[in-house]
Amino acid sequence: MNIVVTGSLGNISEPLATQLLAQDHRVTVISSSATKKAAIEALGATAAIGSLDDAAFLTATFTGADAVYTMVPPTMSASDVLAYYRQLGLAYAQAIRQAGVPRVVNLSSWGADLDSGTGAILGSHHVEGILNEVPDVALTHLRPGSFYLNLYAFVGMIQHMGLIGSNYGGSDHVVWAHPRDIAAAAAEELTAPAGPAIRYVASDERTASETARILGAAIGKPDLQWLTFSDEQTQQGLEQAGIPAPIAAGYVEVGASIHNGRLGQDYERNRPHHLGKVKVEDFAREFAAAFQAPAR
Repeated sequence: MNIVVTGSLGNISEPLATQLLAQDHRVTVISSSATKKAAIEALGATAAIGSLDDAAFLTATFTGADAVYTMVPPTMSASDVLAYYRQLGLAYAQAIRQAGVPRVVNLSSWGADLDSGTGAILGSHHVEGILNEVPDVALTHLRPGSFYLNLYAFVGMIQHMGLIGSNYGGSDHVVWAHPRDIAAAAAEELTAPAGPAIRYVASDERTASETARILGAAIGKPDLQWLTFSDEQTQQGLEQAGIPAPIAAGYVEVGASIHNGRLGQDYERNRPHHLGKVKVEDFAREFAAAFQAPAR
């Protein structure tokens, strides 16, 4: 198969491209950075250098593809995050339609079924809606749970305060997903002629307190707790950490929706048939290595 992967050599896209190449598929990896060209080609893939908001570039790159993996790279610089998501979603839709791509697997998020109160995840909701309007394409939206990688944001808090704190925590139920498990699910869907309209992806399910205990054991802090702060405290802390207020407000919305259970309601109704391979205990070893690494 001829498969196009967006997302450059990111946490999901690189293992996805590697897996597809190992299965003898022809893979083109799109990156906005010309400096990634050599690394992409070193994998055995073809590099396509251009912008994801350039529909003409996308159309040319998608033409002849049997399947395309789409994703919207996270941003901390967009003045209007939702407009950024819609812009890329519309460019993808135009290119998929004009190139006649028969199979698309789109990276979305748990909570993308909701139309309010989910911060940047609302962008994934909009992209799903835009792509759903494209005719004659077998489309699957992957909805992973919260990325394990988000836990790295708490390293400084653990080092300086000895705890994890956010506006969700304690007994709140969290669905975790590792990039390798998301990549494996994407590879399965891309190489199938059709699939479910929605596929949830999860590596593990734990409470916040259980997650903290496992991470704490791995870093030599067995009594590590995950405390629940107010929305206001969380917003203030994020802003003090240098995160722009609108972006921080989006994080607070996501945390609140985990805390009140709203984010996971559709996940619970449409649980994956099986969980991924990377459990919290496995990720804890990765977390410990990062936690103990000397500061640069």
